Amino acid sequence: MIRALPAAGLGVTALAAALAFALDQITKWWILGPLDLRAVGILDIWPPFLRFTMAWNTGANFGLGADMGRDVWIGLALAISLALLVWSTRMRSSWRRAAVGMLIGGALGNALDRALHGAVVDFLNMSCCGFHNPYAFNLADVFIFAGAAGLILLDGSDNQSV
Repeated sequence: MIRALPAAGLGVTALAAALAFALDQITKWWILGPLDLRAVGILDIWPPFLRFTMAWNTGANFGLGADMGRDVWIGLALAISLALLVWSTRMRSSWRRAAVGMLIGGALGNALDRALHGAVVDFLNMSCCGFHNPYAFNLADVFIFAGAAGLILLDGSDNQSV
């Protein structure tokens, strides 16, 4: 038997997801459009800490699973986002719902990249203290990390029984 999702609590999750998704997509539009980082390649913003470096990621973190294919990654993002949405309806804490929303917004932002461009648009590169980081990331990745960290750090005893 399939039950409808309770509307209570979905607002916080949906708002956080929408904000994360929108901020991610706006930055990617700016990187690919007005800034045209594809042509520029690398742009030092705050050397040596922050630079914009154009990168296309067909896998997950650090390019892992690049051979899995675009459609598999899109399907995983959609399935996980739906599961997270359902899970968030059992949460009492608005903060945890917001954390789930950040995860969903980030996952959907990267999924849209894969659908539109065949790969995720990565452009943020941070290095420090003599260490050169060869990898780039984007705001969707930041939201996914922040959402996961929020779920770990926030009290998890707020889940209601089913």
